[in-house]
Amino acid sequence: MSLIKRETPREIIFTKSINPYAEGSVIAEFGNTKVHITASVDESVPGWMRGTGKGWVTAEYNMLPRSTHDRVRRERKGPSGRTQEIQRLIGRALRAVVDMEKLGERQIIVDCDVLVADGGTRTTSISGAYVALEMAIAGLIEKKLLSTNPLKERLAALSVGIDREGKIIADLNYEEDSSCEADVNIVMTESGKFVEVQGTAEGEPFSRDQLDALLECSQKAMLTVFEKQKAVLENS
Repeated sequence: MSLIKRETPREIIFTKSINPYAEGSVIAEFGNTKVHITASVDESVPGWMRGTGKGWVTAEYNMLPRSTHDRVRRERKGPSGRTQEIQRLIGRALRAVVDMEKLGERQIIVDCDVLVADGGTRTTSISGAYVALEMAIAGLIEKKLLSTNPLKERLAALSVGIDREGKIIADLNYEEDSSCEADVNIVMTESGKFVEVQGTAEGEPFSRDQLDALLECSQKAMLTVFEKQKAVLENS
C-alpha cells in the first residue's frame, strides 16, 4: 500500500522583476502563500571578511502584519527567535550553491517579506530567493563585474508531512501543516543533493519507511519547483 497521499506541490507562480530598484526580485507563490523577495548587491563584505577575496550571501526574513489570520506585530526591537532561525536557514541554503571566491569581495543580501502565509513560508522563501539571487548574479555577469558564474547549481525547498492517517503530503498548506503528525522542511539542489532536512514528529513518531517516503516524495515534487524556476529565469 502506498504511503503517498499527494506528491505534487500546490500551484507555483514566480513573477520576476517586480522591484525596479533591486538587482534581483520576484514574488514567489506556492498555493496561497506569497512572498516578496529582493536580492541587493553590496560592493563590500562584513568586516570579518575584508581582505579574504571571498564574497558573502546572507538573508533577512519578515512576516508582514496581516500575512496571517491575526495581525502580526512588527519586530521593532529586533527579530524573534523564529525569525532568526528562518533567515539563517535561507542564508545557509543559498551559500551552499555559491562559490564565494568566484563571487569576489562583495555580498548579496536577500530580503524575504511574507505577504500571505498559508504554510511553507520558509520553503517558499528559499525557492524564490534562489530566483532573485540568480537574477542578481546574471546582472553582475552582464555588467562584466564577474568573469565566471559563481553559482554551482539551482536550489529549491519544499515542505512535506505525514497526516493523521499516516499518508505523505507534499507542500503543506496551513491547515495541513497544523494537523499533521510530522512536518519536514527539505532543501535540495537540482542534482538531487540534500542541503538541509528539518523534521519533527508533532504527534506520533514516524518510522524509517515513512522517512524514506518523505524524502522520495520531496524529490519528485521538487522537480516541479525546478521546472518553474527554469521557466521564469530563462524567459527574458
